[in-house]
Amino acid sequence: MEIEVEGENGGGGGGGGGVDRRQRSVAAYLVWEDITVVVPSFGGEATRRLLNGVSGYAEPGKIMAVMGPSGSGKSTLLDSLAGRLSRNVMMTGSVLINGKGEHSSAAYVTQEDVLLGTLTVKETLTYSAKLRLPTTMTKEAINGIVEETLLEMGLQNCADGYIGNWHIRGISGGEKKRLSIALEILTQPRFLFLDEPTSGLDSASAYFVIQTLKNMASNGRTVISSIHQPSSEVFALFDQLLLLSGGETVYFGEAKTAVEFFTEARFPCPSRRNPSDHFLRCINSSFDAIRNISMGSHQNLHSQDNNKLSDPLMNLAIADIKATLVEKYKCSKYAAKAISTIREISNIVTASTDGLEIERKGGSKAGWQNQLLILTQRSFVNMTRDAGYYWIRILVYILLSICVGTVFYDAGAGDGTSYSAIMNRINCGGFVTGFMSIMAIGGFPSFIEEVKVFNKERLNRHYGNAVYMISNFLSSFPFLFVTSFATITIVFFMGKIGSGFDHYICLGLVILSCIMAVESAMMVIASLVPNYMMGIVVGVGFSGIMLLASGYYRSLDDIPKPLLRYPISYIDFMAWAVQAVYKDLLLGLEFDPIISGTPKLKGEVILQTMLGVPLGHSKWSTLKERAPPMFWTLYCNKILQYRDKKSSLKKKEPFCPSKRHHPPHSLSSQEGLSSPLT
Repeated sequence: MEIEVEGENGGGGGGGGGVDRRQRSVAAYLVWEDITVVVPSFGGEATRRLLNGVSGYAEPGKIMAVMGPSGSGKSTLLDSLAGRLSRNVMMTGSVLINGKGEHSSAAYVTQEDVLLGTLTVKETLTYSAKLRLPTTMTKEAINGIVEETLLEMGLQNCADGYIGNWHIRGISGGEKKRLSIALEILTQPRFLFLDEPTSGLDSASAYFVIQTLKNMASNGRTVISSIHQPSSEVFALFDQLLLLSGGETVYFGEAKTAVEFFTEARFPCPSRRNPSDHFLRCINSSFDAIRNISMGSHQNLHSQDNNKLSDPLMNLAIADIKATLVEKYKCSKYAAKAISTIREISNIVTASTDGLEIERKGGSKAGWQNQLLILTQRSFVNMTRDAGYYWIRILVYILLSICVGTVFYDAGAGDGTSYSAIMNRINCGGFVTGFMSIMAIGGFPSFIEEVKVFNKERLNRHYGNAVYMISNFLSSFPFLFVTSFATITIVFFMGKIGSGFDHYICLGLVILSCIMAVESAMMVIASLVPNYMMGIVVGVGFSGIMLLASGYYRSLDDIPKPLLRYPISYIDFMAWAVQAVYKDLLLGLEFDPIISGTPKLKGEVILQTMLGVPLGHSKWSTLKERAPPMFWTLYCNKILQYRDKKSSLKKKEPFCPSKRHHPPHSLSSQEGLSSPLT
C-alpha cells in the first residue's frame, strides 16, 4: 500500500484569488482502533455501552457504508470519528488521521436537512461560500465555485427554486439532501461523514445520492456514510462495509465479500434476496420475543419441517445468530486483514517525518466584517420573504392597534382634563406597553428555525456568536421600527393621548425598546429551549412575570418586596417602560378633582401618590436607564459562549484517545442517547 499525494492540477476549476480549488492536499487515511463509548451511570442506573471495541479504517477514493439496526451505534461511531460526541458520554480508543490524533477538516451532513426555506438553492450556496471562503476571493471566483458545486451535485436545474417552508412550495426531499451535501463540500473537505443521507427518499433518489457520493469519493475524498437499509443497487455502490449490532462489529471489510462471510458463517444469503435485508435480518434482535410468539402460532398450522425448508433462520433466535457472527468475525480472515491494513497504514505514516500533513479547510477564512455583512443580508432576505416572521405580525399589530384606538377613541380630546381622562391615559398607556410587547412572542417559531441553522453553522465554525447576534439585531431593526411606530401612530392619533411631537416620539421609542427586549429575550429562550411548545410556555411565563413586576396592575411600592420588588422590578424592562409612558402621558397636566371645588389634580401628584412613580428622572432618562434590549442580546451571546467554552472544537482535540470532552449537539441521540442540549 502506498499513500499518494495528489497532483496540484487535479480537480475542478472555478478558482481565482484566495484558495485555489484545484490545489490538492495529501491523501487522508482514517484509522480507528478499539473505540468504546459508554454512558456513565447516574442515580444507580446501569452503565450503557454504545460501542464496544470497534476498529477499522477508511481510505481515500472509497465510500464506506456503516450499517446496522436502529440503536446499533451507527451515529455514535460517526460522532466519534468526526469529533462530535456529546459531553455526557465517555470514549476510549484512538482515532488517527495519517498517524496524527489532531482534528482535521471534516464535513458532517446530519440526517435532518437544516436549511432556510425562503432562500433559493443558489442563494443558499452563495451565502455559505461568502461566509467561509477567504475575503480576498473575487465575486467571479466564488460564483465559479458555486456553479461547480451545483453541477457536481446535479442541482443546476433547481438552482433558482426555493427550498420551501410552510407557505412556499420548494424543492423535493432528494434535492434538499443533495443541497445539504453541497453546502459541506464547498471548501473541498478531505473527509465527508453522512448520517443516513437516504432517509426518507425513494429508491431512485437514494441511488442518485449515493452515486453522487461515490463520484466524490473517486476524486480523492474519504466518504463514510451510515445507511439503514439500502436497496441492492445502492448497496452495490459501496466499496467498504462496517456492520454493527449492539455496538459490536459483526463484519468489516469489502462490501462485495460480506455475502461470502455470511456463507462461511453458515447463514447464507438466498440468491434472490437483497444482501442488506439479509444482513439486518440476521443481526436485529429487537423483535425476538414477538418473533417467538409468531413462530409458536405458525407451528400450530404447519409442521416444523416445512418451517425449516421455508427459512432456516426462523428456528434460531436472532440474538444467538448475532453472537455467532460476532465471534466468527473475530477469528476470521476479514478481521485479520483489517488489523493488518491498520498496522500497514500506521507504519507508513509513521515512517514519514511527522506524519503526513493535511491542509486544514474547516471553519471560515472570511473576515468578521464580511461575515457581519453577509449574515445581515441573508437574515434580512429571510425575514422579508417569510410571511410569518414579521409581515403577518405587523398586520396583526395594526389591526389590534385600531381596536385599541377605537376603545380609547378621543380619550384625550378637548382639554382632556376630566377625572376619567386620568384612568383612560393610564389604562391606554399600560395596555399598549404591556400587551403589545408580549405579542412579540409570536416570532418564536421563526426564531427556532433560524437558531437551528445557527447551531449547525456554529458547530462547523462558520462564524462566531457575536457576529450572528449583531447581524440578527441589525436585520430585524427595520421591521421592529415599522411595527412599533405603526402601532403608536394609530393609538396616539385615534386616542389623542398626546399633543406634541416629543410625546409621540417618546411613546414610539418605548414600544420599540420593549418589543426589541422581548424579541431578544425570546432568542435567549430559543438558544436554551429549542422546542416549540416548551419555548412558548417559557416565553409566556417570562413575559407574565415581567408584566406583574412592571407596576401596571399594582404600584411598585405595594407589590411584594421579596423577589418581585427586589430585584425583578429593577431589571424589569417593562417597569421602566411603564414609568416612561406614565410620565409622558401625565407630566405637566392638571385634571379635574372628584369633588367639585377642590384643587385640581396635577400629573406629578398622580404619578407619586396613585402610581408610585418617582419623579427623580425625566421620561427620557427613565427610557434611557431602563434595561436596554441589547442586554438580552448580549446575554444570549454570553450563553452561547458559555456553551462553546464547555465544549469547543478549538480548545479540545476530539481525536485524542481517552478524552471525554467533545463538541455538543451530537447525533447520538438518534441512537437512543439524549443530549441535554437537544
